Amino acid sequence: MPPQSLPRRILLKISGEMLKGDEHLGLCGDTLSRLAKSIAELLNHKIEVGIVLGGGNLFRGIQGSDLGISRVSSDFMGMLATLINGIALQEALRSANIESKVMSALPCGTLAPEISVSEAQNLIAEGKPVIFVGGTGNPFFTTDTAAALRAAEIHADLVVKATKVSGVYSSDPVKDKNAKRFERITYAEVLEKNLSVMDSTAIALCMSLKIPIFVFKLWEKTTILEALQDPSCGTIVSIE
Repeated sequence: MPPQSLPRRILLKISGEMLKGDEHLGLCGDTLSRLAKSIAELLNHKIEVGIVLGGGNLFRGIQGSDLGISRVSSDFMGMLATLINGIALQEALRSANIESKVMSALPCGTLAPEISVSEAQNLIAEGKPVIFVGGTGNPFFTTDTAAALRAAEIHADLVVKATKVSGVYSSDPVKDKNAKRFERITYAEVLEKNLSVMDSTAIALCMSLKIPIFVFKLWEKTTILEALQDPSCGTIVSIE
């Protein structure tokens, strides 16, 4: 297959689970370094990058119920976990000689400024990735929804979701050996079939703004750029 025409600007969604590598919890230095180098390759190909990080490697909001913590407090704890991940990725990017900025949906004092859409747009246009943390800043919303929201705000051409599976399947491929992988699927089909891509709020927002979503397995291809050049390795979710 010939190389895919590359997007001008992407919103890269990385789950916290991907940042822990082979560790049980926390962060993996090798994974952060590899991710930074992969982002550098995107920038070298003139692809502008915004990034949304999850926090599941440190704390998931849903865990709080098992600890007797309210859903609202648990969700805020999960948002704070994304801040830790954001600072870690920023340091990895700095080690790769890439200037970036962490912006938070939550007030974090000197740790990270609050999100400024206009400043984020300017930095991204200058080739300086912006790492958005803190989710949407509100409980009850996932980092998938945050990714869709930030993609809309920065006028991204594509949401790129890096996961542990090779795209969107008809059922859980871990549990069902007969699960079918889709190369392309519409937003409406994802919602109708209740497929595990992104939560329904995120899908609905991308659908309303016609922002396509590319779901792929991180590191199945050597780099993120290679995955973008060969979208058959994952699934494109779009209007048709």
